[in-house]
Amino acid sequence: MIRWIIVVFLALLLISWLSPGLQKLGFGRLPGDLRFKVFGREVFIPLTSTILLSMVAAVIAKYV
Repeated sequence: MIRWIIVVFLALLLISWLSPGLQKLGFGRLPGDLRFKVFGREVFIPLTSTILLSMVAAVIAKYV
């Protein structure tokens, strides 16, 4: 259980570190990525970008 928590934490840390670079490539601005303001704070939920990156990672993992 603790191993999964560490993996999820590291994945979120990596994604937050790489997100500015990925946004320059167009990720985060795809149709289906949600961005809205709640109580003066901007909330960003990258649904389509997550699915696309997951498919790319699955293809890479299959051939490596």
